[in-house]
Amino acid sequence: MSNDKEISMILGSEVVFPLLAAFLISVAICPVVIPFLQRLKIGQTEREDGVQSHLQKAGTPTMGGLIFLISILVTSLFFVKEYPNIIPILWLTLGFGIVGFLDDYLKVVLKSTDGLKPMQKMAGQFIVTTGFLVYILVVNESFLEVLIPFSGGQYLACKWLMIPVFYVAALGTVNGVNFTDGLDGLATSVTAVVAAFFTIVSVLLAGGIQPITAIVTGALLGFLLFNVHPAKVFMGDTGSLALGGFVVGSAYMLRMPWIIIIVGCVYLIEVLSVIIQVTYFKKTGGKRIFKMAPIHHHFELCGWSETRVVAVFTVITILLCAVGMLILS
Repeated sequence: MSNDKEISMILGSEVVFPLLAAFLISVAICPVVIPFLQRLKIGQTEREDGVQSHLQKAGTPTMGGLIFLISILVTSLFFVKEYPNIIPILWLTLGFGIVGFLDDYLKVVLKSTDGLKPMQKMAGQFIVTTGFLVYILVVNESFLEVLIPFSGGQYLACKWLMIPVFYVAALGTVNGVNFTDGLDGLATSVTAVVAAFFTIVSVLLAGGIQPITAIVTGALLGFLLFNVHPAKVFMGDTGSLALGGFVVGSAYMLRMPWIIIIVGCVYLIEVLSVIIQVTYFKKTGGKRIFKMAPIHHHFELCGWSETRVVAVFTVITILLCAVGMLILS
């Protein structure tokens, strides 16, 4: 009985409290931040040649990722000292969030057509990624070991391989989440499920990152109340790049970067759909495989409602997280 009580107390302090605190902060500041973004006229722009039903979204406040980033930062301050493993994840989340904020600010506030130039955006992402690796190499390079699936807890030491792989994983995941953020609540719902998965895994493996994964879960659920269709606010690159950083950082701190391919399969499919579409378009002189990319728009143009696409992609992510748990068991 005492052991059960102790476990309950630990879960309450490491998971339930941070989740609820982050949720409440997100819910509390949404009614403050959203009108502020509206007054600044920080509104979403929609493509004229895109899904026609999306044209009515023009003017909806964007850069709403600030909401859950504030929630994540404030709540994490209570856990950083006791759980130092969350520091590099927080670095990636906030670092990529800043890159996304600068891009959003240039596009939406200063009305620059393209925002950050591609090389500027890549340089910012490269700097943030390098900062994570430097921290790991200095503090504890064992986080570059990889848990071998179905091995019963065996790890593969391959530091010099995992460093270049991390750059590919980080940039791929960040841009994958960015492409996924195209429908009301899609990136938010999918990433909330992934964050919950990381929370469970961290508790089971004593990974020491469960406070921040629970915080992100709660912060996203609070944001989702205002981001679900019809959305009152969009996260923008500020939010989507930050969430990509969170996902790749959590996977690496749990020593299982390969899990991103499974639980983050939706991100991967979104990226691949764009790459395939663009490549095929150029090779065939204007022909398309999908009606529109990223692939969530293809399903919309096939007659699926926006809420149906979000529901299906979220359920797929839940099922893939279940597969991930089976691999780890």
